Amino acid sequence: MDERPIGVFDSGLGGLTTVRELCRLLPEEDIVYFGDTGRVPYGSRSRETIIKYARQDVAFLRTFDLKAVVIACGTVSTTALDVLAAENELPVLGVVAPAAQAAARATRNGRIGLIGTQASIRSGAYERCIEQARPGTQVLPQPCPLFVPLVENGRFAPGDVVIETVAAEYLAPLKQAGVDTLVLGCTHYPLLESVIGNYMGPGVTLVSAGAEGARAVAETLRERSALAGGRGRGACRYFVSDRVEDFSRLASIFLGWDVADSVGQVEIGRY
Repeated sequence: MDERPIGVFDSGLGGLTTVRELCRLLPEEDIVYFGDTGRVPYGSRSRETIIKYARQDVAFLRTFDLKAVVIACGTVSTTALDVLAAENELPVLGVVAPAAQAAARATRNGRIGLIGTQASIRSGAYERCIEQARPGTQVLPQPCPLFVPLVENGRFAPGDVVIETVAAEYLAPLKQAGVDTLVLGCTHYPLLESVIGNYMGPGVTLVSAGAEGARAVAETLRERSALAGGRGRGACRYFVSDRVEDFSRLASIFLGWDVADSVGQVEIGRY
C-alpha cells in the first residue's frame, strides 16, 4: 500500500482525459495535476524546448512526495519520455506505447489512422510501437496543429462550425483511405471525440492515448503493490501556469465536477 499521490502533467487541458480515467479506475488515489497553460501548445516546439519544459514540469511535481509521474501529453511522451525516465528514480509513464498497442489489437483491416501534434508525428514513435506490436500494419499519420489551441479555447462541442470545419479538413484523407482504427495521439483530442467520431462514422474505432495511458498506470501500480487501497475517495489538486479561472471553467465542464477551489497558479519558470 502506498498513499503518496500520482503526479500528472500536460501542456494544458488535455491531460485531464488521463485524470478522468485514473479517477474512474483508481478512485482512492490522490492526484496532483499540472497543466502548462502559459506555454501551450508544445506540439509546434523544438525537441530541445519540449525537453526543457518537461523537465520543469516534472521538477514542480516532484516538490510533492510522489509515487509515480504520468506524462499525460502525447508530444512529451514521444519526445522526452526516455530522458525523463533516466533522470528520475520513480516510475515515469507515458501514453504512446499503451495507445499504440491498443490500436494494434483493435484494427481489423490493418489500416490505422494517427492524429497528433506536429512534434508527435515527426517523432515516428507511434508508428514504431505499432509496427512492433503488429508488424506490417499500415499507419497513416496526420498532424492536426489547430486542435490543441481550439480545445484550450473551449471549441470542442459538436455543432461548433469552426471545430467541425477544421476536423473535416484534417480527417478527410484518413476517411478516404479506409482506416478502421484512429489513434487520438494527443491527450487533448478525446475532448473532440464526439466531433471526430461523428465525422469518421461508427465503423472506425477511436483509441484515446489519455485513457490507454491511465489503464497502463493502474496496471503498473498494481504490479508494484503501490495502490493506496482501503480508504475513501482520493483528492485531486490542480495547478496551472496561466489564468486559474479559464482552466477551472473548462476543466469543470469536461470532468463533470467543480474544480474551482482546487486550482492554484505556479510560476513554472522557477523550476
